[in-house]
Amino acid sequence: MDIMERFKREARRDPKRIVLPEGEEERIIKAAVISTKEGIAHPILLGERSRIMKKASDLNLEIENIEIVNPSYSSKLEKYASLYCRIRKRKGVTEKLAKRILQKNLYFGAMMVRAGDADGMVAGAANLTASVIRAGRLIVGLQKGVSLPSSFFIMDVPGFVGGENGVLIFADAAVNPDPTPSQLAEIAISSAKSAEILLGWEPRVAMLSFSTKGSAHHPLVDKVVEATEIAKKRAPHLLIDGELQADAAIIPEVARRKIKESDVAGRANILIFPDLNAANIAYKLVQYMGRAKAYGPILQGFSKPISDLSRGASVEDIVGAIAIVCVEAQRGMS
Repeated sequence: MDIMERFKREARRDPKRIVLPEGEEERIIKAAVISTKEGIAHPILLGERSRIMKKASDLNLEIENIEIVNPSYSSKLEKYASLYCRIRKRKGVTEKLAKRILQKNLYFGAMMVRAGDADGMVAGAANLTASVIRAGRLIVGLQKGVSLPSSFFIMDVPGFVGGENGVLIFADAAVNPDPTPSQLAEIAISSAKSAEILLGWEPRVAMLSFSTKGSAHHPLVDKVVEATEIAKKRAPHLLIDGELQADAAIIPEVARRKIKESDVAGRANILIFPDLNAANIAYKLVQYMGRAKAYGPILQGFSKPISDLSRGASVEDIVGAIAIVCVEAQRGMS
């Protein structure tokens, strides 16, 4: 079964309330209708009701069963403003300022998640990734022990027998441009946790470089070596190895030639790239040249599920993101 179909099937078992801050966006409205009809989620559209209703009518879509909330006129605004003031107590935020901030859909949506009035949030079709992360970090907050949010893509590569039946995780391909060794270690540990909870995998994490076990010497290689050491100390239970070239990480024959002994080399299912350049380029090459299905970016590290979208996301992509966030919420993933 296609991995996305698995997520949708799982989501249908216990549909969750997913807030969609960009509720006036055509693709979002379509995705909300599909998610409702297929029983994947209970979407909540944020925006001006009359605009949303008109767009739905123009698109010949029925949205009477979908909840619509206008942050500016919500009965929860007072409660949310008080909660925001408590969150930002050290900054001395006034209720007047809090109300103004929370009338912005992204912040209101994040507060719905924080307050338990939504189980997760999907945004990014009309907002920058940085804006989605800012709202999530400020209001929802990060998991204990996590210092930065990060992201991963689930790559389903046709004809590839490695990873988990041709499926791999690429991280971090959307958020952190040039992580330090400590941050790179944290991304590796977060990605392993995501794979374990969301996909049910035994994580096998490869820390990628242009060098395999000292075959090259350079500060960029040293960064990956240090990150690997930090990750192993922080999570000694994890199967993690580095530094590894991509072929040594995923091709058994290459691994046997290059490495004497490793629990990861040749069979990695999680690939941690040294920086955003490498990760973003790699996932797009695999997606378009290898005709892989790329699901993401899926954000990780937040205390409750939040997903980003590419601004070029299709309706199908958005429905997929909603399904994934539902499954994350079901499993208490954060």
